[in-house]
Amino acid sequence: MSKPEGSTPIEQEISKNEIDTIEAVQKPDQGVKGKDKAAAFIDSNERIVVTPEDNKRVLRKIDLVILPILLSVYCLQSLDKTTLSYASVFGLIEDANLNPDSDQFSWLGSIVYIAQLVMQPLVAVLLVKLPIGKFTGGMVFLWGAILCGMTGAKSFGGLMATRFLLGAFEAAVAPAFIAIVQMWYRRSEQTNRNASWYAMLGVVNILGSLLTYGLGHIKSDALHSYQIIFLFCGLLTVVVSIPVYIFMPDSPMEAKFLSHNEKLIAIERLRMNQMGVASRVWKWDHVMEAFLDVKTWLWFSMITAISIPSGGISTFGPLIIKAFGFNQFATILFNMPFGLVQIIATLGGAWLATKLKKKSPVLVLLCIPPIIGIIILMVVGREKQHRAVLLVGYYLTSFYPGISPLIYSWSGQNTGGDTKRKVTTSILFVGASAGNIIGPHLFKPAEAPKYSRGLRANLALFVAIAVLVMMAVAWINVMNRKHAERRVQLGKAAVVVDRSMETTQQMQQADETANGEEGGVGEKAFDDETDLKNEDFIYVY
Repeated sequence: MSKPEGSTPIEQEISKNEIDTIEAVQKPDQGVKGKDKAAAFIDSNERIVVTPEDNKRVLRKIDLVILPILLSVYCLQSLDKTTLSYASVFGLIEDANLNPDSDQFSWLGSIVYIAQLVMQPLVAVLLVKLPIGKFTGGMVFLWGAILCGMTGAKSFGGLMATRFLLGAFEAAVAPAFIAIVQMWYRRSEQTNRNASWYAMLGVVNILGSLLTYGLGHIKSDALHSYQIIFLFCGLLTVVVSIPVYIFMPDSPMEAKFLSHNEKLIAIERLRMNQMGVASRVWKWDHVMEAFLDVKTWLWFSMITAISIPSGGISTFGPLIIKAFGFNQFATILFNMPFGLVQIIATLGGAWLATKLKKKSPVLVLLCIPPIIGIIILMVVGREKQHRAVLLVGYYLTSFYPGISPLIYSWSGQNTGGDTKRKVTTSILFVGASAGNIIGPHLFKPAEAPKYSRGLRANLALFVAIAVLVMMAVAWINVMNRKHAERRVQLGKAAVVVDRSMETTQQMQQADETANGEEGGVGEKAFDDETDLKNEDFIYVY
């Protein structure tokens, strides 16, 4: 390599070092085939010590770039998916000539998730092989364009076709966001970040209600109210896709907003996660392990169980309120507190789980308000004098959105290996899609005002989630004991403190007193090993 003109020898060496590192990162198959991309980056540099000040500074920079993108995109995805329920209040069923006595409206809610279910295997492969930032930006643009196209759909067939395409392009967003959070944040930080973007569901129920309230008042001879809603939301999504494509980095190693030293800090912060960053190499043994891992199917069962109520309530929620005896505009406004409770449940649940360093007790706790709320909706009559009690019951059910991000975080924090993480996440989203497909079909417009069948099923599912959580805790304890036995056989410490769930200050204090007691722990952090094969991996519950 020629020396840059006018540069000092030190500058020339730094320049060469950075170029070699970038080449290693961009060509993972050369020299470090099968390893995490972070390994190629850190191998060409001395291992650094991350001080609390370094951690705080770099974490702030990461948050300022990554979080606004995640929040805005998921807000739009939530808005775009809920346009159907808002449009139903403003005459979609009548204007598009849907049969209210059939399952047509329910199928419009389900078809998005059928598309997402079909797309998950492809999404898993693309998330491993493609630059995640550019891939996400492209998907946002395409689903925004499809939503604009829904404006021209004036029949059941047209709405079904465009809703299917909408789901196909939205299928990658949530799995990509989970992968991005795992790529950038320590395990102790992931729960709150996942909850932050997932809380946009609640924000949408507030802002989306206000937006729809305003759009619903627009009078047009050319467009129905539901078409105006689709067109506005679609155009907004297309506009937002441009900064997403430009500013979302593909990995910490390729982030333009970090200096070379800050990239090293960003990677070293993640060492005790034992999860790596990104490999861009598809591994079939990871795929096999994901399908054979008992944990995978426990998470799958939980996410399917919570997605069935989610699919039903998100599609029929405004219609349930309308059945209390409110007009269309009052229905939209009374849906807003539902969103506020969602935000409190999602962020509050994540905060409590982070404070306790445990998700299982918080998951069980979050199942209790929906159980109470559903019982109220089942036993209280629909007379006018009962409206206040019915609204309280409905709002209590809105604690359920706090459950899903905790399950996704719990799964991600207990899965090692890049391909295995992506495959496991896709399996979970297959369950989520299946649940969201089933959910709307437990309700029918003709069953108003009580919707008894759907409420009974949802009650049973919340109880089932609590049971599954306890089963998962028992299995995780078994796996931790197995790893401890294996560490002893390899001459390592049997008891290892999970430092990835601690603050940076706590980690530094532990480093000062450990005196090498955990020798060897963390050396496999960037080897792209699965959690079952990495004896240093500590499972959390």
